Amino acid sequence: MKKIGIFLADGFEEIEGLTVVDILRRAGVEAQMISIMGKKEISGSHNIHVQADVCYEDVDFTELDGVVLPGGMPGTLNLGAHAGVNETVKSFAEEGKLVAAVCAAPSVLGQAGLLEGKKAACYPGYEDKLTGAEVVYDEVAEAGNIITSRGMGTTIAFALRILAYLESEEKAAQMAEKIVYRQ
Repeated sequence: MKKIGIFLADGFEEIEGLTVVDILRRAGVEAQMISIMGKKEISGSHNIHVQADVCYEDVDFTELDGVVLPGGMPGTLNLGAHAGVNETVKSFAEEGKLVAAVCAAPSVLGQAGLLEGKKAACYPGYEDKLTGAEVVYDEVAEAGNIITSRGMGTTIAFALRILAYLESEEKAAQMAEKIVYRQ
């Protein structure tokens, strides 16, 4: 079974984090919500409180096939300021593991130098933070093991792209049909 970590920080965009968790879990992927705040209770950008599965310090990252960074403010800033998140996205990218980010969070990947020469999408106004990227305005951009997306409204497409990457196009299409996405 594939296993992926979704980083949660205070101020994360709830839909962007939880939609990915929901779709992956429905598909049988182990989606672990990882708090980077030193406590399991996370407060989203719209004051929705979420209980993470585990704190960053307690994760065995060798067991994960990839990580996801939801956007939101100040969640994205909290992710970008976390040394462990930066170290993890860099090492995962180098190892060929999945690194995915949506909304403002692709800026964290840009800061880390992971988008150089790659197609990447982000929330409008963050394009200049995608250092070295070929900015695209598609719902989702996939460049090898890096997947980026534009925002809350593209999160289902983003989650399905992650599922296709981890499992198969067929499994993603089946999930899209199951959740009545674009029928």
